[in-house]
Amino acid sequence: MRPVGRRGLLAELPTAEATEALHAELLRRRTAGTLPPVREIVPGARTVLLDGFADPETARRLAAELPGWRVPPPVRGGAEVVEIPVRYDGPDLAEVARLWGVSEPEVARIHARTTFRVAFCGFAPGFGYLSGLGEEYHVPRRSDPRTKVPAGAVGLAGTYTGVYPRSSPGGWQLIGTAPETVLWDPDRSPAALLAPGTHVRFVPLDAPSASHPEHDRAHGEAPTGPTTGPTTATAGTAGTTTATTEEGDPSDRRRP
Repeated sequence: MRPVGRRGLLAELPTAEATEALHAELLRRRTAGTLPPVREIVPGARTVLLDGFADPETARRLAAELPGWRVPPPVRGGAEVVEIPVRYDGPDLAEVARLWGVSEPEVARIHARTTFRVAFCGFAPGFGYLSGLGEEYHVPRRSDPRTKVPAGAVGLAGTYTGVYPRSSPGGWQLIGTAPETVLWDPDRSPAALLAPGTHVRFVPLDAPSASHPEHDRAHGEAPTGPTTGPTTATAGTAGTTTATTEEGDPSDRRRP
């Protein structure tokens, strides 16, 4: 635990699971009224930032008390789930199937049956780092990052799944496309569809639609751009502050 400015604290945790548990406990205590008023609680990969205490003494007192807390494991059931329609047509689907030792359809089944949780947000407005896949399904980033990944691309890297909210360079393994979901809309309240703690499930799309350009080229098809439309998902939790981080495995400080 270390101070951040005069009215902030940064808790550093040994694992992603410990970070998730502390974040959940802080939110629980704030809801119960047993946490000193604080403006923001922002989780990262292995940190939780508390910023905006009423005064420096409050921050110092909590810094002394927090290491002695008994923090229970987070409760994963019962939360509202955001559903994101996805087409498993990504250009790296075959590579992920090879790394997992399964068929391409089985990659889609495994991914779609997993309930994910937004561990933290960062890299770009609306980008959530989703945890939930087992250790055996972790994959490395691409050795040759793409200069342009389209908005709506669904990717895997390290321990996380993510959906690109806008077109950008990226090095995640792309397994699909979410053409119907708008992750960031400044005219919406809250602007971000996903917030830390939100539970997410990917729902396979059966109807034919626009496919990924790289996937089309690889299969000799004329590429079409991803469509944009109203999302069928609903925001699961309030709060849109994002952690300052780069997309990808947090231990790898490169861009996606």
